[in-house]
Amino acid sequence: MKTMKDMARPFLTLYAMALVIALVGRVALSVAGGTGVLAFDYISASGVPILDVICSILTGSAFVAFLFAAGLALVVSTAGPVLYGALYACRHEGAGRAGTAFLWGWATALVALVCLVIVLLGILSAVQVGSMSSKLPGLPVIIVGVIGFAAFLGTLLGAASMVVCACVERARAGRDLSTSLIAATALCGAVVAVLTLGTFGALNVANISLPALGGWFIADIAVNLVLLFGAHAYIKKLQAGKAPEPAPAVAAA
Repeated sequence: MKTMKDMARPFLTLYAMALVIALVGRVALSVAGGTGVLAFDYISASGVPILDVICSILTGSAFVAFLFAAGLALVVSTAGPVLYGALYACRHEGAGRAGTAFLWGWATALVALVCLVIVLLGILSAVQVGSMSSKLPGLPVIIVGVIGFAAFLGTLLGAASMVVCACVERARAGRDLSTSLIAATALCGAVVAVLTLGTFGALNVANISLPALGGWFIADIAVNLVLLFGAHAYIKKLQAGKAPEPAPAVAAA
């Protein structure tokens, strides 16, 4: 029983962070539904928002398989910042640097997208691929969209990695780690939710405006970079504020 009690705080912190994400996501979905960013009705006609077209094609077993693919990509994306933060907590030499957080964020995003594509290639029939091809934008637009999404996700994961490191550094400075993680989840989650709503609002339309969509992607990446380098600067500030360790006493000759 004592072992369970000792493990309770980390697990309760995890559950609290999950609930915060669920609440922020629920609020964002309510705003999306109320403003028309997302529609939750089955739509298969032409001339409708792009996400509605995709969702109308992913039905039945294909939809269930897509949930697995999306879940796999999400788990990989989440595990990356957690692993980076764990390496920083273990004082790994390369962790806690803006450059490594940025690069490993991109690598994690790439692996997540590759996993998603691998599964999707096995669940879409030729009929579904043909239906999507006839309703989705042209290949150049899709390529630009994929590049933009990869840039957004890569910088987001890099920022998340550095924010986790900042929470660890706060714990080393005497702050409560659980409180820092939950607060960071709520604050950063709210920022990401707002940006996601704006980006999806520009994306989920029948006729996509590339300048509008590009503007939102630039804003997404810019904010992610601000979070990444801001967290890195905060870590440096905490480290600079630590009292130097006393020099070891020298034994008398």
